[in-house]
This record gives sequence, C-alpha cells and structure tokens, in this order.
Amino acid sequence: MTLSAHERFLAFRRAQPRAPRLTRHAVRARGLTFAVFTSPPVDGTPPLLCINGGMLFSHALLWPALAPLAARRPLIFYDQRGRGASQAPPARQSSRIDYDAGDVGAIRDALGIARWDVLGHSWGGGIAMLAAARDPLGVRRLVLVDAVGPTSDWVTSLHRDAVARLAGSERERLAALDPLALHAADAATHVEYSRALYPAYFADRDFARVFAPPRDGSETGAAVAARLRRDGYDWRETVRRIGATTLIVHGAGDLLPPRLARETALLITRSSLLVLDSAGHMPFWEQPEAFFDGVGSFLGQADRGA
Repeated sequence: MTLSAHERFLAFRRAQPRAPRLTRHAVRARGLTFAVFTSPPVDGTPPLLCINGGMLFSHALLWPALAPLAARRPLIFYDQRGRGASQAPPARQSSRIDYDAGDVGAIRDALGIARWDVLGHSWGGGIAMLAAARDPLGVRRLVLVDAVGPTSDWVTSLHRDAVARLAGSERERLAALDPLALHAADAATHVEYSRALYPAYFADRDFARVFAPPRDGSETGAAVAARLRRDGYDWRETVRRIGATTLIVHGAGDLLPPRLARETALLITRSSLLVLDSAGHMPFWEQPEAFFDGVGSFLGQADRGA
C-alpha cells in the first residue's frame, strides 16, 4: 500500500525520539546581538548550523523539523538579523542578503568554533552559499535543501507557476495578489503573500493544509527580500568559489524547479545531487525517511573521514 505524504510523516515522527530542548544564547557579532539556539553536544562530531529560509521569519521554520539530525550531531540555529529575537540593524531599509551571509562566519567566530557544517534551506540556502564562499576555512561540509538558484531568473515565473498549481479559494487568494508589490519593503505585504504562496510549495496539496507559515514578519527581512526581487542577483562567480564538499537536496515536485539544483551542482566542484520524488519544498516533511537518511549519510561520511 502506498502511503500518503501525511501518513509517511506521521509514521516517521512516531518512530523518532522526542526532540531535545534547545538552549538559547545571546551572541554578539558585527555590532548586533543574535539569538542563537543549540541542541545538546554529540561527542566527536562538529556542529551543524541550520539556516532557515523565508527571509521574514525566525529559526522556528526549521525547528523542530530538523530535530532528527540532533541525534547524530549538535545543531545550531539562529535568528537572522532583525528576525525573531535577534537585534535589528540601525538602517533596516538598507539591508541586503550579503550582510546576512557575513553574519554566519562572524557568529562562528563569536561562538569559538573553528569549523562546522552548514545546512541552508530555500533562501537560507542562498545565505549558506554566499557564507561558504566567504568562509572557506570555517565550513567543512555544506547541505543545500531546495535552495534558490544561483541567479534570480526563476523569480519572474514563480507567481504564475504557483497560481497554476493551486485550485479553488487557494488559487483565488494568490491570484488576487500582485507580486510587484513585493518590490517594496513592507513586512505585512510580504507576510500576506508568503502565506498565500505557501500551499504551492508542496507536492501533496492535501498535506499542505497540515502546515502554515508564521504570521510574524520583519522589516529587515522584507527589505532584503524586496531588494532581491526588485534588483535581481547573479551569484554564479561566488558559488564557483565554494570549496566545501556539498550535498544538494531538492524535491522533484518543488515550486522552485529542480533545474536550479542542477545549475548549482554544475558550479560547485565537489558536489552531489539528491532529487527526492514525491517531495516539494519541504522534503523533510514530505519524504522524511529519504531526506534524513541522505543528509545523515552525507554528514556521516565526513565524520568517518571518508
């Protein structure tokens, strides 16, 4: 019998131990105080930094979703500048993703960690790529999960493709919104659009109704997102400089087309690609067993010196 995405998710979660408690720290880096959250240590393994996407939201987008990884290594989450419980920069409207990327290495230094592995999801994958290129000695292994592409060419068709994937009231709600309004850094507009877009990210539309993104937003995050949408970006030369061994994971049914993962894989010399069938933008929910087996095996190879 073929299980639905919801049934796979429930079966996997029931087989997992309870998620450990995270310890919160206030970490000072680059003139700001960041909220950093750590799981218990695991002997003999370096920490794994997990960078959430969404641009507007806190680390709660990935915790406790990634909790199964905490059995194999210590996890570190943080709220990006001006998001969640982290301090906002003075000039919020001038914020850009490059500043977020620079924060990653600075937080590593502030924590006294020589090297760590880094996992980035969605826009967090973009931050992770830029950070890994800037901090080659600090990043041992890199995991990109349904990350944005190395250029912004995918953004122009995102709204049209998302509307086409939806039906009924969900389609009407998204179709009524103008994506060009996201060129302005209004947090409420960005949050409203993110919530309307959210169901289109899932391969299983019924399963999408189990989850919803947060309602809180961020002026800092909205400014970063607006700049990327308005001005576009091209990170290809930067991504080519990534020296870390990299695993690129992408759901075959993601709204962000799998071609983006293939384009990134061609740019990173030491990379491998894992495309998960019957999974969308959140493969850790729609295909949890395959996702955690793949990521765990990849990180475990480094722990064993392979």
